[in-house]
Amino acid sequence: MGVPAVLMLPLVLLGISGLLFVYQEVSNLWSKSAVQNKVVVITDAISGLGKECARVFHTSGARLVLCGKNWERLQSLHDALISVADPSKTFTPKLVLLDLSDISCVQDVAKEVLDCYGCVDILINNASMKVKGPAHKISLELDKKIMDANYFGPITLTKALLPNMISRRTGQIVLVNNIQGKLGIPFRTAFFFRRLTYGVHPVDVAEEVMRTVRRKKQEVFLANPIPKAAVYLRTFFPEVFFAVVACGVKEKLNVPEEG
Repeated sequence: MGVPAVLMLPLVLLGISGLLFVYQEVSNLWSKSAVQNKVVVITDAISGLGKECARVFHTSGARLVLCGKNWERLQSLHDALISVADPSKTFTPKLVLLDLSDISCVQDVAKEVLDCYGCVDILINNASMKVKGPAHKISLELDKKIMDANYFGPITLTKALLPNMISRRTGQIVLVNNIQGKLGIPFRTAFFFRRLTYGVHPVDVAEEVMRTVRRKKQEVFLANPIPKAAVYLRTFFPEVFFAVVACGVKEKLNVPEEG
């Protein structure tokens, strides 16, 4: 009786793995069908995550509007997308120059998008400006530029496109934010660029954005174990969290212990 039981365990594990694989594939197909023919605007499409979002939504049959500050890089992304996709199942992406830190041009971009397609189904606010440094060394002018790029620019674009969504009674707005929105780290006073070692790979984030759009989730917390643990530590054991952070600061600055 012992031998059959031992043999059954690998078969059960294999069956569970197969079911999980089938579920994942069906979920991906369902996600792709949910955005087919939809007008999707992606800001900072030339960033790592922006490119992956563009790839995922383009191959799923969305009508893309790719926004970025550099025309050459936008054109390169455009060429890369159409070179690998089936033209009978995809739409040629529209390219738009957009610098969200220049608030004066955002309204014109929104009008250009609406004039092209007549509507926007999904707006992915992906653009952000990141700076690393201690608070007293970040100039007020740079702080203002960061706020324009990370807040006033995206909200201006969102408000310009929102009336169209309201009038059509449909539309989704996705805001991609850094985990720093949930906790503060020394020397990252005005956002920062986290190494990929500690962050989630853009491919995985883009796939999650697609699933979030399909499931219409209100919030998704996507992080690797160490950053995720830091958020929970900050929430439930703030004294421990700040003690660990303080130790890291003293080590970085070589500040001797008192006494």
